Amino acid sequence: MLNKLFNLKKRQLLLLNWISKCSIFILPLVGFSQELPPIIKFSPSTYKAANQNWMIAQNKQNVMFFANNDGLLEFNGSEWTLYPSPNESIIRSVKVIDDKIYSGCYMEFGYWKRKSDGLLEYISLSEKVKSKILDDEQFWNILQFDHWVIFQSLNQIFTYDTKNETFKTIKPKSGVFKAYAVAKSIYFQTIKDGLFEIENGSSKLISNDPFFTNNKIVSIYKRNDGLLMLTQHDGFYEFKENKLSKWITDADIELKNSSVYCAHQYDNSSYVIGTVSNGIFIINLEGKTDYHITQSKGISNNTALSLFEDADKNIWIGLDNGINCVNLTSPIRSYYDDSGKLGTVYASTIHKDKLYVGTNQGLFYKNKDGIDTFKFILGTKGQVWSLFSYDDLLFCGHDSGTFLVENQTATSIYNASGTWKFEPSPLNKNILLQGNYSGISVLEKTNNTWQFKNKIKGFDYSSKYFEFSTSNEIIISHEYKGIFRIKTDPSYSKVTLFEAHENPKKGKNASIANFNNTIYYASKEGIFAFSNKDKRFEQSEKLSSIFQKDEYLSGKLMSDESNRLWFFSKNYINYFSYGKLSSTLKHNVIPIPSSLTNSMLGYENISQLSESLYLVGTTDGYYTISIDDLLFNNNHLYITNISTNKQNQLSTFESMEEEGNFKSNNNNITFSYTVPKYNKYIIAEFQYKLEGFQNEWSQWSSKSTVNFKNLRPGNYTFIVRSKIGNSISENSEKYSFTILKPWYATNLALIIYILLLLILAYFINKAYQKYYFKQQEKLIDENNRLLEIKELETEQELMRIKNQQLEQDFESKNRELAASTMNLIKKNELLSMIKEDLKNTTETLPNKSLKSLITNINKNINEEDSWNVFVDAFNNADKDFLKKIKIAHQSLTPNDLRLCAFLRLNLSSKEIAPLLNISVRSVEIKRYRLRKKMDLSHEQGLVEYILSI
Repeated sequence: MLNKLFNLKKRQLLLLNWISKCSIFILPLVGFSQELPPIIKFSPSTYKAANQNWMIAQNKQNVMFFANNDGLLEFNGSEWTLYPSPNESIIRSVKVIDDKIYSGCYMEFGYWKRKSDGLLEYISLSEKVKSKILDDEQFWNILQFDHWVIFQSLNQIFTYDTKNETFKTIKPKSGVFKAYAVAKSIYFQTIKDGLFEIENGSSKLISNDPFFTNNKIVSIYKRNDGLLMLTQHDGFYEFKENKLSKWITDADIELKNSSVYCAHQYDNSSYVIGTVSNGIFIINLEGKTDYHITQSKGISNNTALSLFEDADKNIWIGLDNGINCVNLTSPIRSYYDDSGKLGTVYASTIHKDKLYVGTNQGLFYKNKDGIDTFKFILGTKGQVWSLFSYDDLLFCGHDSGTFLVENQTATSIYNASGTWKFEPSPLNKNILLQGNYSGISVLEKTNNTWQFKNKIKGFDYSSKYFEFSTSNEIIISHEYKGIFRIKTDPSYSKVTLFEAHENPKKGKNASIANFNNTIYYASKEGIFAFSNKDKRFEQSEKLSSIFQKDEYLSGKLMSDESNRLWFFSKNYINYFSYGKLSSTLKHNVIPIPSSLTNSMLGYENISQLSESLYLVGTTDGYYTISIDDLLFNNNHLYITNISTNKQNQLSTFESMEEEGNFKSNNNNITFSYTVPKYNKYIIAEFQYKLEGFQNEWSQWSSKSTVNFKNLRPGNYTFIVRSKIGNSISENSEKYSFTILKPWYATNLALIIYILLLLILAYFINKAYQKYYFKQQEKLIDENNRLLEIKELETEQELMRIKNQQLEQDFESKNRELAASTMNLIKKNELLSMIKEDLKNTTETLPNKSLKSLITNINKNINEEDSWNVFVDAFNNADKDFLKKIKIAHQSLTPNDLRLCAFLRLNLSSKEIAPLLNISVRSVEIKRYRLRKKMDLSHEQGLVEYILSI
């Protein structure tokens, strides 16, 4: 019997994928239009684990846990973490009890506990009863009763007493289909023997009615002092006073054909039912179907393996291919156009209890509160730009012109140009102005019928956005040309004044809107208000500051009947409103980022359906927001883990229970934090500072981690806080830590450094003393050398002076020699002259005395004494010249030496002749002969040679 039950379970699991795939083709045929709560989809690629998720749990910190094919999957709202099962098998069950996460898998069960570093570690319990675990046994369910934990397989039930840490085993004969915790009781069903209750650790038969042997009970709930049982194929049954009765619901037929796999009683107000092939049903206590959500309507898969209600009343669905979270209590509802027939919503309004939506496909309507499908209004195929409810009629601005919609029938009343929007005349309620592709035209009500009257002449620009500033003054915003101000005649037939404003500058996706009787213009430059007095726009610092806090996305402005001014930025939907007790503008934000709104950029639209309910158009349908129900309370923040790492090394997780002390090279630290809230459209933002490094708060960011690199040694305190919308978290988290100094900068190292410095200073001092001693000796030696050099210089100076004296003496002797030689020359010349005169006289008057005188004269000219005197003088002036030349030329005669001496004195032949008492011709002959004796070459001069010796 046990094998039969187990094989049945296996066959059921093998059919899940096939059935879920087939359901994709079946369900659209029976689907209906419905506004659904937001659904967050997590694919296996997102959480990085296997497709199937068998059971779900949540701890007190709102962290989610999933029994996944790959192990225990943890999600804290920001980060997914996978913990492989202890024996690498599929985890089938998970249950959080106090601070422990119990899990069951293939032939193993136990619990996980949080360590100081934020990670989980596994402790096995099945080791204590290993001998009682059957071969191939898997634990599919975990329940809690008082201080008992129940582990259920398809074969038996183990009850674990957490106080005494003891086990009891219940082993039915025919195996266990499923166990149920109901109020203060634990029930289980067997295939053959019926329904049992566990009492005092033993099984007690409740009923063996054929109903319990012929039907598989998926879930049991307390109802009307009895039990409400959900079967796999036959819907609900009530069991009271041992009697069974059918509880009829709207979904019975579909449940019969869908194969129920799991269920959950939601908030004691409804039942959530997960099927194998038809998504999930949510049925209220009256048996009415509130929601039927399938793959075609928003969930990832039609096969629901597990259901769980978290602390915020969200429904988690463990699917055959992923995980989904349904925000049932969210004030947001979305309509998803899975067929593509509706298209992108550009305008919407409530008119006579009908919801009208204008899209790029045309105009559609449905009952305001119904779940019926949208119906297309014939004749409106094409782009709808605006819807305007006026005079109990609905005006439709269309690419083809203007339609009047009455009783769901559209009538064209203007087709000359496309129509953007409508504005009623401030003076005449029977006049409507409409902005067209080429100017502004007038609609007039005559004979109770609206019809086209005229186009305002003198203005032909596209008038997508325009507002009345006075009864006949109109402000127009043109995206590519800027702002225009025109005045018309009282009948709106022609323009009497045209003015183009230079400021503010034209801007992408800019627009204007009338809010509280003031015209506002919005662009990337900011938000400007029009002054009727000065006829110009002035920037509103308060409104413009929004774009400084959040990135500009679109300047589309929209005002509503409740005097709220709406616009969209990158991270928020914003609106301004006036306080009930003051006239001060209040800025409100809905933290829905543009990435989730899915609106057409520049054509964002939001319309008021009721006092607090608004509809926002998207590219694939729309969603509604009830702003009065937007509450962001109990926003609690947690630091999930802290990791550090050395440069270019893997991170290690640190303990969060005590202050950290990290080595100096382990100075890269990462903080992860989260707000465990699971709402599709509401995004938490974080702000942090690191005291000791960054003492100012950071900018708000949705990023849930921050990393600080290369922190210097010192003491730090990390502080983080969060906000959702305008609501700051109820707590801020702190973590203090110290980056230790490197070993070379510790106090001990400093003491060692000081000692080393003292020792070094001592040796340096000794070295300097030695150095200075050597320098002193060197200086003395150098001074001595300088003195010696000075003495040498003095001696050299004395020698120089002596040489100068010698030179002067030499020059003086040369002058004396020259003077002596000249005197001798002059004397000889005089004597020669006298001799010649005397010779001439003797020829005429012969006289012995005269001849004797001539003889004496000749004797005096050739006086050897005179020559000796000359030689002495010459030798004094030019020592050893005569010796040198005699040695060089030994054949020279005394007369030759005499000639050499005269040539040494650089005397000419004419000057030498008298000295030798010969003619100039004879001197030349002597010179020639001297050259021959000296054997001089033809090119060499005699005088140059003698001077060079």
